[in-house]
Amino acid sequence: MKELIRARAPLRIGVAGGGTDVEPYASERGGRVFNTTIDKYAYCTIVPNGGDRLSIRSLDYGTFEAPLDGGPLRYDGNMDLIKAVSNHFNITAGYDVFIHSDAPPGSGLGGSSTVVVSILGAVTEWLGMGMNNYELAELAFKLEREELGLRGGKQDQYAAVFGGFNLMEFGKDGVRVKNVRLKDDTINELQYCSLLCYTGRSRESANIIDSQMTRYAEGVNIDALDAAKRLAVEGRNALMRDNVKEFGEILNQAWEQKKRFTPDVTNSSLDKCYEAAIGAGAVGGKISGAGGGGFMYFICEYDKKHIVAKSLKKMGATMTDFTFEKDGVQTWRHKE
Repeated sequence: MKELIRARAPLRIGVAGGGTDVEPYASERGGRVFNTTIDKYAYCTIVPNGGDRLSIRSLDYGTFEAPLDGGPLRYDGNMDLIKAVSNHFNITAGYDVFIHSDAPPGSGLGGSSTVVVSILGAVTEWLGMGMNNYELAELAFKLEREELGLRGGKQDQYAAVFGGFNLMEFGKDGVRVKNVRLKDDTINELQYCSLLCYTGRSRESANIIDSQMTRYAEGVNIDALDAAKRLAVEGRNALMRDNVKEFGEILNQAWEQKKRFTPDVTNSSLDKCYEAAIGAGAVGGKISGAGGGGFMYFICEYDKKHIVAKSLKKMGATMTDFTFEKDGVQTWRHKE
């Protein structure tokens, strides 16, 4: 009988403030993000194999195999996320890994960072290493952003670890996660009016983030980033007041500011999708993630949601059913 160690971490929808969690803005001016996790996940399964080899299967990236007795695994763009975790813990016992995600790469739902969190969740469960939420999220950030040099901010790792609705603050002294406790009636109404669609276009977030950082260094988009940070708080406050329609209007403002970060955030196809949704009865919405493609999230008039969906389908978008997820990364064991 073999033992399987599993973990799942939730993907997230970025509501407002995304981009202010990216350095150097976060340390210099203080970032603030409002986001929520949903019932779409990145999964990781670990099966100790009794040997000295690491074997990986990924539904998105293929397969990989290597011995674990020859020092740190070399980073070459193939399964580097798992290699970084294995290297960090200096794992020499052989194990098999199977990973997959409910969203495609480049979706804008925090995919790669959520995968790292799921891997760390499974590995720390396997090794019996206790880590609190802040420690786990910070390690995920350091492995992805510092060890591997992958561009991006911090919100994705923290969202995947903590789960739920959160207002996150980022600064030179660290990260603070404030869980936003909403009434069940508010969440139900928000769910009823929410629409999530996949535009069918993945994007390379690193290029968009590089452009955003360059423009920030030139002083071009500081006002837009500051405004996005303010809207994160206003979005939280609107839901605390049970005002879903105002929340939708704030999403629209957040999208207008986000487009000022860098021209790469949007394109003619995304603009047409957005205009079609608003024209059909959406109160407001925005792209989730860095931009350029992936998922768009809308708040609709309660009796116009089906019309908005129909309009977006005509634009080639695919609707995605979801519910909000209150829990962060979870781990468990199973024998078979």
